[in-house]
Amino acid sequence: MDSTQKSQLAKQNFEAGYNCAQSVLLAFCEETGLTRDQAALLASTFGGGMGRMREVCGAVSAIFMVEGLVKGYSDPKAKEEKAAVYARVRMLADRFREKNHSIICRELLIDTETIPGGEPEARTKEYYERRPCGCYVEDAAKLIAEALNA
Repeated sequence: MDSTQKSQLAKQNFEAGYNCAQSVLLAFCEETGLTRDQAALLASTFGGGMGRMREVCGAVSAIFMVEGLVKGYSDPKAKEEKAAVYARVRMLADRFREKNHSIICRELLIDTETIPGGEPEARTKEYYERRPCGCYVEDAAKLIAEALNA
């Protein structure tokens, strides 16, 4: 699947009711080796900027999860690999920020939502019309797909 198809799949996941992090991670099950259930569970707490605290955007967190699962390290003494993966994470964050002005959920949603926390909203037609999250999910999936294929 190319980056455009990945971004469309991620947006479809979001529109099906998955949170922003789940939507992106689910689009990369083949690359990460995760089952859909594993991906959905792993990313479930990252929606809404980490448990709806409006911190790092869940779509951005999912970029980092994919990067770690595909190109990360597991040896705690792997100094060079650790430095390399951290550099790639910063590059990915910079690319997302360049396009969307921030990687912080509350800053991305500044015009659409001002009160953090509370209960998740019902996924209605009006919800999708006023929220930019679908676009952020698309951008995140496209960005990590391009990075993995570079």
